[in-house]
Amino acid sequence: MTDIEPDDTVDARGAACPGPLMDLIGAMRGAEPGAVVRLLSDNEQSLTDVPEWAEEAGNELLAVEELDDHAAFYVEKA
Repeated sequence: MTDIEPDDTVDARGAACPGPLMDLIGAMRGAEPGAVVRLLSDNEQSLTDVPEWAEEAGNELLAVEELDDHAAFYVEKA
């Protein structure tokens, strides 16, 4: 478990691709620079989509926790 405290959490569990990533992008647009958004997703594609998007968008993927039934992504807005 990470000790990162997110400023916002987006629970996209149960959403089909590319829903989780679109939900994360929406949350990041409204976030202040330096804010950390946690995305919860049970979609396997998120494991590649989120890191690729974070790098392309210039945001920092701080951590990925792979839990029993979903993953938690911690992304800091640039």
